[in-house]
Amino acid sequence: MTGESVQAPFEASAGDPKHAARATRSAGRKMRSLLLDAASPLFRERGLSGTAITDIAAAADAFPSQITYYFRTKEALFVECACRELLYLARATEQAALKARTPRDYTLALAQTVTASDSVAFFAEALTLTRRRQDLAPLVERTIERLHGEGARAYASQVARHGWRSLRAPDESSRRFWAVAIGVNLEGYAMGRSPEALCAEMLRVLGEQAKSTGDAARLRLVEGRGTSTTSDEEG
Repeated sequence: MTGESVQAPFEASAGDPKHAARATRSAGRKMRSLLLDAASPLFRERGLSGTAITDIAAAADAFPSQITYYFRTKEALFVECACRELLYLARATEQAALKARTPRDYTLALAQTVTASDSVAFFAEALTLTRRRQDLAPLVERTIERLHGEGARAYASQVARHGWRSLRAPDESSRRFWAVAIGVNLEGYAMGRSPEALCAEMLRVLGEQAKSTGDAARLRLVEGRGTSTTSDEEG
């Protein structure tokens, strides 16, 4: 924060204070969104230390004082950008998996979408930053809880929709998926692995998440035939 007094970018009208207050809040949300939109690609390309507040302001056609007004520090802006990008990615993975008809295709769609983006690695940088800046930890905590909650609901909906038999509770499956995604992507980016290699590793670690009713029916059929053959042989 600079030593100067940072003024809000819009003043409330004395003639209609309620309307002006709503307009100010709306304008504030729009400006915050513009700053996040401008900062995210710069942070992803240059990192935290390589991105100046003046660069972000220029990209957003804003003033540096507006960044400190809405986010206080560049570090806080970085963490909020990373959290927002992760939630955007989570939404994209759920959309990509909607077309899946089998548990295997569902997990594949999730893994392919997650590993095709650098959003998880971006978020991992924010996690490292919050280790030294505990004042930023609440935002990360809320993001993770929302990530797990929405993931669990999406997975439970797919299980119910297709009649799959889940091998784990939806909440456990969601938490496990994102823990694996963060770990595999962080390690893979450090090693310079391709998205295809990251996806393959995710699938290997995750293993089978659920069984479809068709798989169960075929399994019972095979078991029944096997038992019948054994009985004939013994007879």
